[in-house]
Amino acid sequence: MNYETISCSLAAHVLTIRLNRPEHLNAFTVRMMHEMIDAFDRIDGDDAVRVVIVTGAGRAFCSGADLSAGSDSFDYEELAGSDPEFAAAKASGTEGQSKVTRDGGGLLTLRIFRCTKPVIGAINGHAVGIGATMTLPMDIRMATAGAKIG
Repeated sequence: MNYETISCSLAAHVLTIRLNRPEHLNAFTVRMMHEMIDAFDRIDGDDAVRVVIVTGAGRAFCSGADLSAGSDSFDYEELAGSDPEFAAAKASGTEGQSKVTRDGGGLLTLRIFRCTKPVIGAINGHAVGIGATMTLPMDIRMATAGAKIG
């Protein structure tokens, strides 16, 4: 997967995931969710990675959900439609019977929780909404003196 909203770099067995939308204060998008989940999937299978650091580019860690789509920003059915299991259940008419639909932040937070490597949150600025909740399953959270969490 080509990453557009995050960047990853490995040095001395430490993989740094950088939320990379500084012009939007690293606002969380569906694409960012997919990229981060993909990165964590790869991390689990890579013996060269011993620890993960998640941080933000620019002056914010993550300013929360990208609300530029207006009311469509929280179209969870559209978001769930990108999940192959949900799409198959919807096609068969069983989507409400066997699967709980989670929002993108919930999917990412659960994926970070399941990571087999230690995860450190380096909160380098504002962390709001999903920007704050994605740090909850991280093993260590450190914040700069000027960081605001809400």
